[in-house]
Amino acid sequence: MAVQKSKKSKSKKGMRRSHWKLSAPAISECPQCHAKKLPHRVCKSCGYYNGRAVISVDEA
Repeated sequence: MAVQKSKKSKSKKGMRRSHWKLSAPAISECPQCHAKKLPHRVCKSCGYYNGRAVISVDEA
């Protein structure tokens, strides 16, 4: 098992963890109803994907 020779400083620990940040999800616009949606997914508000009606959405 690997054991470190000396203690890592706080700055080295911070440098190692500097890439742990989250990125915002990519949000695209539906070409049919112009609602916000995730790319490559069916639109929740109108039910269209790739120019076709895939699911029926009941208007409530």
